[in-house]
Amino acid sequence: MKKGLMNFLKNNWFLILIIVIIGGSFIYSNEAQEATTKTNEVNISQVVEQVKNGQVESVSVNGTRLDITLKEAVNGNKNEFAFKEADISLTQYGITPDKVKIDIKDTPKSSPWVEVLSFILPVLLMGGLLWFMLRQAQGANNQAMSFGKSRARMNASNANIKFADVAGSEESKKDLIEVVDFLQSPAKYRELGAEIPKGVLLIGPPGTGKTLLAKAVAGEAGVPFFSISGSEFVEMFVGVGASRVRDLFAKAKRNAPCIIFIDEIDAVGRQRGAGLGGSHDEREQTLNQILVELDGFDTDTGVIVMAATNRPDVLDPALLRPGRFDRRVLIDLPDIKEREAILQVHAKGKPFTEEVNLNVIAQKTPGFSGADLKNVLNESAILAARNSKKAISMTELNDAVERVVLGPERKTRVIHEDEKKITAYHEAGHALVSHILPNGDPVHKISIISRGRALGYTWNMPEQDKLLYSKSHFEDEIAILLSGREAELMIFGELTTGAQNDLQQASKIARKMVTEFGMSEKIGAMSFHGKDEMVFLGRDLAESKNYSEKTAQVIDDEVAVIITKAEAKAHEVLTKSKDLLSKIADVLMEKETIEREEFEKLITDFSVA
Repeated sequence: MKKGLMNFLKNNWFLILIIVIIGGSFIYSNEAQEATTKTNEVNISQVVEQVKNGQVESVSVNGTRLDITLKEAVNGNKNEFAFKEADISLTQYGITPDKVKIDIKDTPKSSPWVEVLSFILPVLLMGGLLWFMLRQAQGANNQAMSFGKSRARMNASNANIKFADVAGSEESKKDLIEVVDFLQSPAKYRELGAEIPKGVLLIGPPGTGKTLLAKAVAGEAGVPFFSISGSEFVEMFVGVGASRVRDLFAKAKRNAPCIIFIDEIDAVGRQRGAGLGGSHDEREQTLNQILVELDGFDTDTGVIVMAATNRPDVLDPALLRPGRFDRRVLIDLPDIKEREAILQVHAKGKPFTEEVNLNVIAQKTPGFSGADLKNVLNESAILAARNSKKAISMTELNDAVERVVLGPERKTRVIHEDEKKITAYHEAGHALVSHILPNGDPVHKISIISRGRALGYTWNMPEQDKLLYSKSHFEDEIAILLSGREAELMIFGELTTGAQNDLQQASKIARKMVTEFGMSEKIGAMSFHGKDEMVFLGRDLAESKNYSEKTAQVIDDEVAVIITKAEAKAHEVLTKSKDLLSKIADVLMEKETIEREEFEKLITDFSVA
């Protein structure tokens, strides 16, 4: 008890001193006030004598206090006060109304506690305010002192996340199993003189499950897992990022074996010396400290650093050299089997009708990441709930896929009849040319119902995932993109702005054929896709030309040749099938949407007729 009191006094001496000073000032002010007013106090006998002599004008009775007003000032004072005994009236003193004016006020006698509280409460309020201000200042000081501490979040065990919870990415899992085996049984590696990679870099497009794989590694190994974002290292104050890096690695060594996971490492790991501010900035100091910590690990620390990025091209070479992030695991977009497995994982806990076939949804979603597939199932559940259904059907799943790919449906959008007809011929042109050309993907759906910013759409779905594309494939793809524009020109004799996005995509593909894929006769087997960009300035400003102005003119000419040939191909197909084009457009005007089966039946019936 005594020790606790001493600690309190020691830690709060300044606050106690302030309270004593304030209390003393109150006491001093009260005593000074009493000293100034005491000169006007007289005893009751003097009042009686003044009344007899006719010197008093009036007497005000306030409890036992008598406030006297004199007719003429005595000793410079015209107002006096005196006190009478509580049980004796003024009449008993000989002070009657016929001699002097008497004013009686029935004011109750104040309690002594009122006077005590009137003194204590201001002191307590002032003391509490000062204590609060001191605590705030102390908290700000502690926060400033901890500014350089790591903000990494530690999950002591990720036992709930295993490799079985990560669908797809089978090859990536095999690369990471060695990391798990080392964390569980490091002795067998050391006996053979092997060193496990100190850093593992997960590379892949957004939404492919890089963070989930890192958690699965920690869950399989059963070790602590420190996670932090690359942007959390860097602050506006110089030296904070490097301090946080040191603190993070110090914590990891104390909890070894463990895993450090740095998400979006390109936020601090970009190539040094590329910025306008030179090489001595806060981000580069943070990167330098990361490089030192990675290279400074002992082989027996049991700490493995994992990082994720979708921009490996901008990382500093020193970060990727052997001894640091020397193992790179590519996590690519899932194929059809992996998409079905991912859908099965995210479908757990959701009710489905009997006709639901997730394999069909996997076929409709080429190029989707794991996050996209999760979003499809979530959107389907929302649509089912909106329609007051108890289970999710294929209707909701198909609508969810279209919603993710093309945007929300806008049936309430008012479209003029002439614009509706132009849109119908535009989409019919896309569908017809895609069906006839050998490298066109099958038409899955045609619609003139507005989705997103588009007035209509033609949805082509490939039969299988493609990894290699030929020159003829690109030529047919450009012809399909330009076929909507050609259909408008053929039927209405003029062009509209509806083909704007088609032209952008066609031009992009044609330029890549010339500058990157070596598919131009004049340019030949050369690639002009420059990589020596200044990443600090961004992608648009960064691309530097590695060819002359003369070559640039040849590239522009070759792109124009490819576009012109594709345009002529689309025009030829539409001219030969003009009647079929009009038939498809008429059905679209009537029904607004044509599914794949109905479209193929329409083509067959027209051919037989």
